[in-house]
Amino acid sequence: MTPLDEAPLNDAPTCSAKGCRDAASWVLAWNNPKLHTPERRKTWLACEEHREHLSQFLSLRGFLKDVVRLDEWVQPEGSERV
Repeated sequence: MTPLDEAPLNDAPTCSAKGCRDAASWVLAWNNPKLHTPERRKTWLACEEHREHLSQFLSLRGFLKDVVRLDEWVQPEGSERV
């Protein structure tokens, strides 16, 4: 895997908010307890502007498990970005 600082610009991680193409700086780890085992984590990426909005969306549904800076994120086995 190419380090983020060496990735081509168009391969840089982008925000998961609808219509946003800004660079992501946050990972929102979540799971839907009705569908996923407790240890499974799916992820959304967020830019600074959309971090709070996406976090609230997931929190209201009881899905949000963790919010971590992208450069500090260690993807657990079985996690996936959606």
